[in-house]
Amino acid sequence: MPLSTKISSLRQQQWLLSVVLVLPLLFLVTVTATACNYYTSLFSFGDSLTDTGNLYFISSPQSPNCLVSPYGLTHFHHPNGRCSDGRLILDFIAEYLGLPYVEPYLGFKHGAVKRRNIEQGVNFAVAGATALDRRFFEEKGFAVGATANFSLRVQLNWFKELLPSLCNASSSEGCKKIIGSSLFVMGEIGGNDYGYPLSETTKFADLLTYIPQVISVIISAIRELIDLGAVTIMAPGSLPLGCNPAYLTRFATIDEEEYDQAGCLKWLNMFYENHNELLQIELNRLRVLYPLTNIIYADYFNAAMQFYNSPQQFGFGGNALKVCCGGGGPYNFNDTAKCGDAGVIACDDPSQYVSWDGYHLSEAAYRWITQGLLNGPYTIPEFNVSCFTGETIAYFNNYAMK
Repeated sequence: MPLSTKISSLRQQQWLLSVVLVLPLLFLVTVTATACNYYTSLFSFGDSLTDTGNLYFISSPQSPNCLVSPYGLTHFHHPNGRCSDGRLILDFIAEYLGLPYVEPYLGFKHGAVKRRNIEQGVNFAVAGATALDRRFFEEKGFAVGATANFSLRVQLNWFKELLPSLCNASSSEGCKKIIGSSLFVMGEIGGNDYGYPLSETTKFADLLTYIPQVISVIISAIRELIDLGAVTIMAPGSLPLGCNPAYLTRFATIDEEEYDQAGCLKWLNMFYENHNELLQIELNRLRVLYPLTNIIYADYFNAAMQFYNSPQQFGFGGNALKVCCGGGGPYNFNDTAKCGDAGVIACDDPSQYVSWDGYHLSEAAYRWITQGLLNGPYTIPEFNVSCFTGETIAYFNNYAMK
């Protein structure tokens, strides 16, 4: 039996064990998950899938450069630090909760965002950020960029530093009230961590060794938030990056058996499924330790696979694996001519494409993923909608999600 199969089998056994452990508390968790919660604030951590502007305050330009046109051409109509043509999953969640778009922490720190604008949420995510600290990669000999300075530990420390400004209270009870009524989104993060070893090896067994280390950091951060008083935390899993045009270009092969029916790389998606399986195992263990905390797993992987497998059903036509803003090639992705570079133009209608720039998804794809999270069935447990009226839900589905 191949090593990857053995490890996958072990993950399944661990998951089943975790399910057995939480069965006695299942009723309690279900009650907690379906209780009526009005979220007064939204806090988020992660990388470019979640960054809403922290990238603006980092001096070193990224590749691709999300701060130049045509980024932001949809909805916002100008570059705004989001690595997409428009809104991200976090933006759609904010709209659904009736909250403003989440302001970037570094904007507040540099005086570009006023304190009153962060009372309903702050975003600590930084494009290019990793879960693991910079030193981890340097010790392994990887060449890391400036965004490796903004690991999950750094982002969590930012949150702690900001708490006195957010609470505006002389007692810890004021902070607990704010934290307890907030929704925390922990990621998605980890994709950049795996990008470093993927630049040097495709050996499945070698890559698997990184997963427990990444998951450990994510779980540790969630525990710290719970200890600070967080009541509701959403922890997204990884996207199916075996369908990512940048990786499809880099790891292209003439062996048709390496691809699934959607045209995605099987081995790479299997790797990210292992990440997601272990994350769910550890989240189940947290639910046992913290039965009164609503810990929600957001299944980005399968929410996205639905439109890779059936693109026309979601309005993507035949463009599920091709890039809207790219410089040519089989997937319209060219590592030497990326979106934002001189001479690289975007497609006429980004809503017809899943991939925006080869690395990041389009607003249309993020919209469909968010609908799968908020309307089901891609969260465990189900995301709470019991507090919202039919009019609010109808508005979100018929207007905000268009």
